[in-house]
Amino acid sequence: MPLSQAADVDAAVDSATGAFPGWRDTPAVDRIQILFRFKALLEAHRDELAESMTREHGKTLDESRGELARAIESVTHACAIPSLMMGATLENIAPGIDCETVRQPLGVFGVIAPYNFPVMIPLWFWPFAIATGNCVVLKPSERDPLTHQRVVDLLMAAGLPGGVLNVVHGDHRAVAALLEHPGVAGVSFVGSSDVARRVYGAAAAAGKRVQALGGAKNHIIVLPDADPDAAASAILSSVYGATGQRCLAGSIIVGVGEAYQPMRERVLDGAASLRLGNGLEPGVTMGPLISAPHRDRVAGYVAEGERAGARLLLDGRAASVPGYPAGHWFGPTVFEDVGPDMAIGREEIFGPVAGLTRADSLDAAIDLVHRNRYGNAISLFTRSGRAAREFRYRAGISMIGVNIGVVAPMAFFPFGGSRGSFYGDLKAQGNDAITFYTDQRVVISRW
Repeated sequence: MPLSQAADVDAAVDSATGAFPGWRDTPAVDRIQILFRFKALLEAHRDELAESMTREHGKTLDESRGELARAIESVTHACAIPSLMMGATLENIAPGIDCETVRQPLGVFGVIAPYNFPVMIPLWFWPFAIATGNCVVLKPSERDPLTHQRVVDLLMAAGLPGGVLNVVHGDHRAVAALLEHPGVAGVSFVGSSDVARRVYGAAAAAGKRVQALGGAKNHIIVLPDADPDAAASAILSSVYGATGQRCLAGSIIVGVGEAYQPMRERVLDGAASLRLGNGLEPGVTMGPLISAPHRDRVAGYVAEGERAGARLLLDGRAASVPGYPAGHWFGPTVFEDVGPDMAIGREEIFGPVAGLTRADSLDAAIDLVHRNRYGNAISLFTRSGRAAREFRYRAGISMIGVNIGVVAPMAFFPFGGSRGSFYGDLKAQGNDAITFYTDQRVVISRW
């Protein structure tokens, strides 16, 4: 794929700008017919896309299929735009005067996506943007752009007019060109928190709308009354699914009181039983990391955890898979006695590394969470409704799970964190997406 330069971004924005008047004039009920056809094509090509994603990214085939299901869910919700965009009216706000609100598209939006969910994450954004009448310049991750390029081919086959969705490839130079371009009204971004903060600052300084979703350090708290087998199963899926390369992955597992020891044993046994390999092969439960540099980064965190005094119970650094000597393998890794001030206790690793720690009470566990700068997701495992209510009231995190390992809202709810995990006001998906991609106009009339 090309590494697009500023001139390519200029051409894409010009294309989107030229297409905007005609696309905006297209009735919403006609715009969504294209999305309906696109949804049907995604479903028809589901197996092809899942295999492509596994070959390109490395996640298992089941994980790719699950990602596609969530991606299709986003497109389905965007098909409801004629209802979601409706305004409100009130007659006679004063004698002979009526007032109404309408939502109108703003023009051209940029969408900048990460590598970890190469199909799903772009579909958090651009279906809503184009359904509301905007045009889009999409920059997929340069690490795995091919599968989403095929998704865009299907969209074109569904009948989308030229210029409505434009794709540029590349690295930080293409991103900078989008952030600075005067023809771009807003930007949707997902990536690390440090980059999200810079994206937010640059886009906001240029007068753009911006939603920048960052990283995470998600805690999973297990109370003594929790179902230990259900909790362990959910923890393993959360920590090691997608090889830990997702912002909703559990990272710090907090056993409260007597829950710690049985949780420790189950997590350790379950992690050791995971099978690394080619995600297309049956029985494989964890694929490789995305690249050699990222594998080295994760290994660096493990080494730092040892130096800081955390106890390494399971070390995945020497993992290998027969027949794939050049694979970016990293096996399941488990630490215990992880403190909140250690790098492995406070920073996002984005790999298959679990940190176990103890707390004397739910209050103490929540205090641990509040010491971390991130605020993306958190989960509690308990049978107590009272504890669950106290937890959701005090957690202070945007996405809260009770007896749920991966706190992934459906497309009709907003998705996004708080504190150091999110920069902006309006989240992805749900009603927030409609608000973000449109401006609410108030019309006051006397006839």
